[in-house]
Amino acid sequence: MLVLSVDSSSKCATCAIVNDEGVVSEYTLNNKREHSVLIMPMIEQLLKDSNLIIDDIDGFVVSKGPGSFTGLRIGMATIKGLSFGLNKPYVSVSTLDGLALSLSSFNGIICPIMDALRDTVYTSFYKFKDGKLERLMDYTSLSLEELKDSLNEKGENVIFTGDGVFKHKEFLLENINNCSFASNHVNVVKASSIGEIGLELLKEGVKDDDNSSPLYIKQPQAVRELNQRLQMKSEAQ
Repeated sequence: MLVLSVDSSSKCATCAIVNDEGVVSEYTLNNKREHSVLIMPMIEQLLKDSNLIIDDIDGFVVSKGPGSFTGLRIGMATIKGLSFGLNKPYVSVSTLDGLALSLSSFNGIICPIMDALRDTVYTSFYKFKDGKLERLMDYTSLSLEELKDSLNEKGENVIFTGDGVFKHKEFLLENINNCSFASNHVNVVKASSIGEIGLELLKEGVKDDDNSSPLYIKQPQAVRELNQRLQMKSEAQ
């Protein structure tokens, strides 16, 4: 089975083609350009350089987040359009799952963190058991203090990965026991990682439908600020 995967949940834009044997091809750009400008040209070039056409693809995989609200909408809309236009299935996978998959050899808690602004991160905790990635908690957003308390309470070795590492590494080193950090090349989301997860799901018959939507752990900042203003106005009346 040949699948095309896309992740646009962070400032990084990445797409890949994977099959049962591994990664066929992959492009990753980490230069902050608008995903709406990047994604379709990347897919077209990826197919061309792989000597494939879009009809050769058997299914699609897209990141559902958490991450950038705009980026997630662009990625989801792109893959939905390709899926429905070609009448081929697609499945959405969490970016956090993809980040954790890259650290399958670690014996301890794998903690991907994505920057959620204002000293908070999107995260979940993982372990590999019997060769499979196991998520230990639901996807969530935590303040750095909450993250520290949760991990120190577990008392296990922990490894961090994700774009939140670059911003918060000093705090993590000073406040979390027995912690280490993934190499820089796996701190960036890779479409091949979510593609590997999605490939197995599609082979099992798991797929999304037209009601699928991105994983919004927090409301967009503009919505939160509007709700705050409405609440203050209501209280003042």
